[in-house]
Amino acid sequence: MIKVVGIDPGLAGTGIGLVFGDGRNIESYSFGSISTRKKDPIQLRLHTIYSKSLDFLCDHKPDIVVIEDIYSLEKYPGSGIMLGKVSGVLLVAAYKAGVEVQEIPVREVKKIISGNGRADKNQLERSVRNLLKHQEPIRPFHASDALALALAGFFRYKRFV
Repeated sequence: MIKVVGIDPGLAGTGIGLVFGDGRNIESYSFGSISTRKKDPIQLRLHTIYSKSLDFLCDHKPDIVVIEDIYSLEKYPGSGIMLGKVSGVLLVAAYKAGVEVQEIPVREVKKIISGNGRADKNQLERSVRNLLKHQEPIRPFHASDALALALAGFFRYKRFV
């Protein structure tokens, strides 16, 4: 059995998705989000993301964690820097939990899950729902993105080991 956690880094909301199964069939899954308050100082927000993700990883003991590889848009370099900080605390949390980490570019995840590397959030969320046979929309989008990362890792797990 394989347990994969996907994490979609974000300062306001970090998505977490967990997929468990035999490498072909998904037996169970769960998802959620770690939220921080905009008015809190950055160091508190990063600590919240770090401590909650560390607790989750220690509680669930996944075989692998798949984190969205950070990218930066030329128009918004500050966003890329902030995502880098969030990704950094997530990498440290995974290390502290003793879990292997793989970083996958978002376009690669979209291609694996939806067949379209340029899929929008709605298309990706519908593909995730379809693969999981989940009836209701998965919200917030950070959580569906995290499940997409977990699914990509689940389907490619043997390649990572």
